[in-house]
Amino acid sequence: CRGGEVGHKQKVELVPNKVHFMKTLSLKPLLFEIPDFLTEEECKLIIHLAQLKGLQKSQILPTEDYEEAMEMIEISQMDIFNLLDHNQDGQLQLKEVLTHTRLGNGRWMTPQSIREMYTAVKADPDGNGVLSLEEFKQLNIRDFHKYMGSQKVKMSDLVRNSQHTWLYQGEGAHQVMRSIQQRVMRLTRLPPEIVEHSEPLQVVRYDQGGHYHAHVDSGPVFPETACSHTKLITNESAPFETSCRYVTVLFYLNNVTGGGETIFPIADNRTYEEMSLIQNDVDLRDTRKNCDKGNLRVKPQQGTAVFWYNYLSDGEGWVGDLDEYSLHGGCLVTRGTKWIANNWINVDPNKRRQLQFQQEMARYAKEGDEAQNEWTVDKSYSNVHVEL
Repeated sequence: CRGGEVGHKQKVELVPNKVHFMKTLSLKPLLFEIPDFLTEEECKLIIHLAQLKGLQKSQILPTEDYEEAMEMIEISQMDIFNLLDHNQDGQLQLKEVLTHTRLGNGRWMTPQSIREMYTAVKADPDGNGVLSLEEFKQLNIRDFHKYMGSQKVKMSDLVRNSQHTWLYQGEGAHQVMRSIQQRVMRLTRLPPEIVEHSEPLQVVRYDQGGHYHAHVDSGPVFPETACSHTKLITNESAPFETSCRYVTVLFYLNNVTGGGETIFPIADNRTYEEMSLIQNDVDLRDTRKNCDKGNLRVKPQQGTAVFWYNYLSDGEGWVGDLDEYSLHGGCLVTRGTKWIANNWINVDPNKRRQLQFQQEMARYAKEGDEAQNEWTVDKSYSNVHVEL
């Protein structure tokens, strides 16, 4: 599926004797749109199954887990300062700090909320919104975590304001769930064993006021991180985990009355510069306020699928670096309700770990060993199968 140019259309056969047209929306990230990927009846069924299963509030990494993970990393105060000091000028500007405060208790941080935090922990004596190295050295990082944990925030103040659930797609699942998975295999042209052992279908509802600030679906994999789907098989651990989502396939399950577009703020930019996302207190990642300023917006259309690659190729046929242009978010729903579903295809950028995972999964499948429930992501959701 790689290649082409923006606006280019090509034919794909996702079900026997039926041709779909796939349109290239951007090259950075490599992003495609397929109208009528799902029928109206299939969309309604997915929503119905999700409602039967029950949805829960979508969560961001809890503060306690974040603090515990941070404590496991041996990093000095000076190292933290250098990490935050993007331009290495010996001072921390507000936007440098904002870029690295996306977790905590899930609160979406703004220049104003950063200033409030500085005041609460007495971090900025002169009140200029800039921290010098000497000021930073006087701080206790735990005070920041305690402050974040003590704040009660509204849902609209969170990074993500939605509800979601997971629907099993593996063996024995509803025939529509199985059919969608087969179509995803044909669309992505990835081996069945990779798609089958990826995450189940996530179904998400955004009510009026719902949003998801711009983010990437996966994360860079460095020595302090591990892929959640391969870490048990390879008996490796790390303080941080990422889902290693090589491909995202997003389905629009209804037409939204107002808002709710999927925004790719920097799609097809000539260059990527993280600090340039925030200019004059305008944060391009803020999907409640600045969706109109992004480069590409995809309007929800029932049955349409969009899919993109979250990683680049390493040039040798394997997963390379994270594609930072895959930054995307869900714009504010201004009227009505928005329903979407996500299929994520999990691939570990470490080829050795991924191959070991696939070999173990093949062995368990061959032996019919029930212990495979412990390893495969989708299998662990088999107990949520709903008969109609």
